[in-house]
Amino acid sequence: MMTHVVRTERISPSIVRVTLAGLEDLDVRGYDHWCRLFFTREGQDVLELPTSTTELGWYLQYLATPKTRRPWVRAYTVRDARPEAGEVDIDFVIHGEQDGSIGPAARFALEARSGDRVGFLDQGLAFTPDHPHDWTLLIGDETAMPAVAGICRSLPRDARGVAIIEIPTAGDRQELSAPAGMEITWIHRDESSQTAARPGELALRALAAAALPDGEVHAHVIGESALATGARRHLVQERDVPKRNVDFVGYWRHGRAATG
Repeated sequence: MMTHVVRTERISPSIVRVTLAGLEDLDVRGYDHWCRLFFTREGQDVLELPTSTTELGWYLQYLATPKTRRPWVRAYTVRDARPEAGEVDIDFVIHGEQDGSIGPAARFALEARSGDRVGFLDQGLAFTPDHPHDWTLLIGDETAMPAVAGICRSLPRDARGVAIIEIPTAGDRQELSAPAGMEITWIHRDESSQTAARPGELALRALAAAALPDGEVHAHVIGESALATGARRHLVQERDVPKRNVDFVGYWRHGRAATG
């Protein structure tokens, strides 16, 4: 569906929040409700969207579109939604602003103006536990904050768990609505005494050192690719967590820009 920008705000040193409107028909699902956003490349006057909404169908149509007309497409999690107004907030992490390596999505967020059109493809939920569990483990970096925030907000109020979130600076912390039984640890890279070669390493070390609750866990580890795979490997090999109890998604890869 086609949406449009109504406002943008630099909410922290590393995050720009873009509010989209025109989503009155969106079925707001909470948790880590995610979507694909389509926006124009430089020089494009028309935003040409796939007409199919199936996972394979839209992508085949997208690939069949000549590059001169093919929009940028990126995956994002809804940070907040106001169904009565048909609005959603999308948080964009701004990487590469200092060294000039900023990507097209971050550039869009920085340059977006009220009225700019954006394609929105609803993709549902990724956080879908399919087994009984006693507590929830969430591990992520700055790109995972919207998902962690949404999951914490949607969990039953008597839920127990642990969330470890690594972010670039203390100024990037956000207020989370979480059950009282969720223990949330923030790691600020700019204040850490430890050195790390890539984002996510500090969160991975914190996980390895953590005293985790007893009982059956459902773990959701997301963010930079090495963080997601490393956290899963640690939980399965070092903590004897069954593989089916660990969902992991690499949102991005350090040092490699997304294409398409």
